[in-house]
Amino acid sequence: MDNRINILQTEPEAYKALLGIDKYLQGTTLTNTHKELIKIRASQINGCAFCINMHTKDARKYGETEQRIYLLNAWKETTLFTEEEKAILALTEEITLISQSGVSDATYQKARELFDEHYLSNIIVAIIGINAWNRVAVTTRLQPA
Repeated sequence: MDNRINILQTEPEAYKALLGIDKYLQGTTLTNTHKELIKIRASQINGCAFCINMHTKDARKYGETEQRIYLLNAWKETTLFTEEEKAILALTEEITLISQSGVSDATYQKARELFDEHYLSNIIVAIIGINAWNRVAVTTRLQPA
């Protein structure tokens, strides 16, 4: 499979704008675990091999276990994830698949009960950010390193 256009080379300012989301999130209180779970799960849904490869490596670097990474796409069927992580994963799935049925009131309300408005806002921004990166990588056929 051949790579397509390289947006970093052709439109570096656009690439820089996307990087701005990541830079912003680095300064928030979102935990590395939460950020990486969001990135991996959205990337699994979007079929982004480049991002799955990158973020599973990053998750391991931050102390994530192999077992939890392997079972992430079946998180509803296991007790390995906390209530907060499950709320984040549900929100990740519904935002990533937003065209199917939006974000349910139940999913949103659960997240609202568990997180303050700042943390929840940053969760949503993190989900939107990785979905943007997934679309760049899948569209341009960016290959895992």
